[in-house]
Amino acid sequence: MLEKLSVFGVRAMWSPIFLLIIVLIGLFYIWVVNNRKSRKLQPVSSKQQLLFISALLILYIIKGSPLDLLGHLNFSVHMFQMSILYLVVPPLLLMGFPTRMFEYALDNKVIEKVIVIVTKPLFSVVLFNGLFSFYHFPFIFDQVKTNPFLHAVVTVVLFISAMIMWWPILTPIKKYSTLGGLQKLAYIFAMGVLLTPACALIIFAEQPLFKTYTDPMVWAKALELCVPNGMLSAIDLSSPQLFSWLPAKDDQRLGGVLMKIIQELVYGIALGYVFFQWVKSEKERDQQESLSVVTPYLLK
Repeated sequence: MLEKLSVFGVRAMWSPIFLLIIVLIGLFYIWVVNNRKSRKLQPVSSKQQLLFISALLILYIIKGSPLDLLGHLNFSVHMFQMSILYLVVPPLLLMGFPTRMFEYALDNKVIEKVIVIVTKPLFSVVLFNGLFSFYHFPFIFDQVKTNPFLHAVVTVVLFISAMIMWWPILTPIKKYSTLGGLQKLAYIFAMGVLLTPACALIIFAEQPLFKTYTDPMVWAKALELCVPNGMLSAIDLSSPQLFSWLPAKDDQRLGGVLMKIIQELVYGIALGYVFFQWVKSEKERDQQESLSVVTPYLLK
């Protein structure tokens, strides 16, 4: 497959500018969390650093490697990208980002009010899942995939809304952590339920829904998002099936199934993480209560 993709050129396959941006962000992060002043204020654990750098690496693989080009050629790969980009990368970034940097960034009354509003559990969970579902309406999807400006805006908006959705569960700042353990479990369950209709629409459709992957003219226009025009003019773009391993309908169904499977895996891991964190906090609280009862008798 890489041999076939090579006709699109190195820039389309490996996105060198995006790679440079990711590397610079990674180096800046390492410098910030490891300089002497930062370590004194609030040390960032090796685990946190690993999570953040892993998120950057995954982000490049998803949006900068040949996988991104494949996502413009096969709907199933596109859905795999979306799953990782919005369900895996945001929680890794939240868990890896230094708490003090969040506190510094949010140390503003206006920003704080906005964060309080947009991260209310009901709003945040509906926001991402609603936007994600609307994005996959065929007429919206095809418009976004053929317009570079719209594509950039929608990608950024969906990513920010995904970060907001994960915030009530993984916020590192105590005053924004308003959900108890049981409420967090219910919240994750709601995340899964609200994403199901979009997956079902794609899986059970009786025919291909998206012209981006079936109509040669629309498909060729969509490729302009990641392939330089000079390269496109030299490539045979007579049929979207030239670079696909499945018929359009089967590829579409596979995309919906992949999205659902990855969602279940990620949310299952999140449920386990939240559950064990809840049990741990309950044990610590019980120990503190026991000490508060016993200590006065010991002091007599």
